[in-house]
Order: sequence, then C-alpha cells, then structure tokens
Amino acid sequence: MMPESLEKTEGQKSQAAQAPEQARRLSPLMRFVIEAGPLLVFFGINAKWGIFAATAAYMITAPLAILASWLMVRRVALMPIVAMVFVLAFGGLTIWLHDETFIKIKVTLVNALFGTILLVGLLFDRLFLKMLLGEGMQLTDTGWRILTRRWGLFFFFLAGLNEVVWRSVSTDAWVNFKVFGLLALTFFFAIAQTPLMMKHHIEPPKTEG
Repeated sequence: MMPESLEKTEGQKSQAAQAPEQARRLSPLMRFVIEAGPLLVFFGINAKWGIFAATAAYMITAPLAILASWLMVRRVALMPIVAMVFVLAFGGLTIWLHDETFIKIKVTLVNALFGTILLVGLLFDRLFLKMLLGEGMQLTDTGWRILTRRWGLFFFFLAGLNEVVWRSVSTDAWVNFKVFGLLALTFFFAIAQTPLMMKHHIEPPKTEG
C-alpha cells in the first residue's frame, strides 16, 4: 500500500496540475464582459459622437478584447478572431471612404461566412461546431450534426435580417439592432437549443477514486 504521506503528496500534485486547467476557463460574467464590451462601447460612442467615431472605437476595443481573453486563458476561439479581422477591414473602409455602409454590411458578411462554413462542412461530414465547442460540452455526433445545421441556418437568418434592417432604418436604429437585437436573438436561440443538447448529451466517464 502507498504510505499516507505519499498519497497526500500525489493528491497535491494532482490538484496543482488541475488548477491551471480551471484557471483557463473564464467565468460567464467575464466572458460576457469580453464579448459584449466592444459592442457596448460602439453603442455609447455612436450615441454621443456618431457612427464614424464609434467605428474607430470598435476597431480599438475588438482587438483589446481578444488580447484580454488570451491573457486570461492563454487561448482564443477562432470565431472572435475572424470577426475582429472583419471589424478592422470594414471599419477601416468605413473611416477611409467615410461611408457607413461598410460597417453595416460587415454584419451580413460575417454571419453569412459562419453559416457557409458550418453548412458546407456538414456536407463533407466535418463538424466544425464540435471542433469549436467540443471541450465545453459532450454530445453524440447526431446531436452535433443537428446543432451545426441549426446554427448554420441561424447565421444565414441573421445575415438576411441585417440586410433588411440596415436598408430600412436610420443608422442609430441599426446600431441599436446590432448591439441589442442581434445579441438578444443569439441568446434566446442558444437557450432554445437546450432540449436538443440534453437529449444528445453524453455523460463523461467516471474516474475511480
């Protein structure tokens, strides 16, 4: 049998090894602050100084949010990086050409791109959503396929909705829609997938001891 002192030492080593893993996970509140922070800055600056100042602020805060996430967990998901690249590219065009159309259609293109990646990947049996979220939840492959199809179609829905909204309302109204409308729609859509995820959830294997 292993001496009690050695068992304690091994237990302490195990806890020490698990601590970095736990530290790499953001709390839900911190994740919300990092993800929604740039949007709230965009909204506030637009309300006071207009869309072009808001776009410049968005171009600054989006990379800062990515950097903050990396400093905290030492990794960054692919989707926020892609979105940041679009913010910098289309935000730059918006300011350079003094044309707010570019920052508006950025939302359309980003969502259409995500939808295309998910649905085309599904055609080739590539579950990109599982690659992105597989560490956070365990689902059967059937569950991942259904969830991937739903999110892919939802991204196309957001792309089409954005096209309708920005062409139909004022810039200030579109900013409200972008910051609060899209965020609310995405939140409620994600919540609506809970029954599917529970149905196809896989219990992690239990470890002895």
